[in-house]
Amino acid sequence: MGESAGAQGISEEIRDRILSDPELILEDAEMMRALIAANDRAMGENIVDLRGVAMKRLEGRLDRLEDTHRSVIAAAYENLAGTNMVHRAILSMLDPLSFEDFLAGLAGPVAETLRVDSIRLVLESVQNPDDPAIRRLGEVLCVAEPGFIDDYLTAGRNVPVRTVVLRQAIPDSARVHGAMAEHIRSEAMMRLDFGKGRLPGMLVLGSEDPHQFRPTHGTDLLAFFAGVFERVMRRWLS
Repeated sequence: MGESAGAQGISEEIRDRILSDPELILEDAEMMRALIAANDRAMGENIVDLRGVAMKRLEGRLDRLEDTHRSVIAAAYENLAGTNMVHRAILSMLDPLSFEDFLAGLAGPVAETLRVDSIRLVLESVQNPDDPAIRRLGEVLCVAEPGFIDDYLTAGRNVPVRTVVLRQAIPDSARVHGAMAEHIRSEAMMRLDFGKGRLPGMLVLGSEDPHQFRPTHGTDLLAFFAGVFERVMRRWLS
């Protein structure tokens, strides 16, 4: 009679299913928690179940491991998406057949693909930046005096000049971003080497999102993009 009373609360079908495949319960985290809690109540408050304590610790470790696993997968997908985005931008950059179209493409398809609100190419030159020939090339091109690029990259501080710099705190950037300067909240700057005997250049990506470019972000993709950009620019400068 005790057996029939014990089985009264569960159907024969479910009971037979559990007995034939007990892993169903072992693999169900919520069901296992409920069984452990019921076992604790049955033992009373004066008994410590070391196996239950160990299981809770293992469960916590498993939860942390699953969170780490999800974070790694999310980071991998994000990195893949960023790689694809940079590759598409490079392909767009290789299409133009004239320097004017190349600059127009930077402000158009390339900026759209990289999802930035401002893109500027800064070239150091002893030539007058107000020269009409320079102005005809569009707003994406900014001509500055020698030394300007390193000062802008370091924000005037006495620190080593890096090839790629990401930052959120923007100094006086109207010289670079023009009318967009008051809206730019983060930027990525890539120092460009055009070869021996040439003054350096700088490609600047600006965003209204203060979190798009942060100093803690990786710079490998941007360094690769800058390397391709340098080679394309050398073709136009030759």
